[in-house]
Amino acid sequence: MHAKKLDKLATAVLYTIAGIIVTIWASLILYILVRGLPHISWSFLTGKSSSYQAGGGIGIQLYNSFFLLVITLIISVPLSMGAGVFLAEYAKKGPVTNFIRTCIEILSSLPSVVVGLFGYLIFVVQFEYGFSIISGALALTVFNLPQMTRNVEDSLKHVHHTQREAGLALGISRWETVVHVVIPEALPGIVTGVVLASGRI
Repeated sequence: MHAKKLDKLATAVLYTIAGIIVTIWASLILYILVRGLPHISWSFLTGKSSSYQAGGGIGIQLYNSFFLLVITLIISVPLSMGAGVFLAEYAKKGPVTNFIRTCIEILSSLPSVVVGLFGYLIFVVQFEYGFSIISGALALTVFNLPQMTRNVEDSLKHVHHTQREAGLALGISRWETVVHVVIPEALPGIVTGVVLASGRI
């Protein structure tokens, strides 16, 4: 078979598979919305949950989820920004830096169950914080910090080196170049990483 015809056939097959997957996904979302929207009300969104009878709401769960998200991001974002900037701009190549990057890669691929057990043993049992928002936020920080650090580092590395050279050529320091030139240029990628981390939280 001719190469162009084979390429068109393969493209058509891939488009067909993608179309089937999107159709299934859209039908599931539509089914959930059609069956679920009539049951959503203000009292359901703000009311207390009911354990032993029908009805109740999800107000407390929504509040706790939002509160947990905010606390986790307050802890995670500065730490990941600092670690990402250090690894991308200041860390020298060597075995120590390679070891740190390897640890980040390993930690970012840990299952959430393992991180949850770690958070339970350390923050709930060892530090005696109990089942609280701070325990959950610290455990989720451990869960998200490696991925956010890697995202910040990658975003900073994708900024072209000429931008750094231009900043240094203007006479500003390396730190000012990072803060005023490199980070604003990498901000879209960093924000994307924060949004993805928020979804994981």
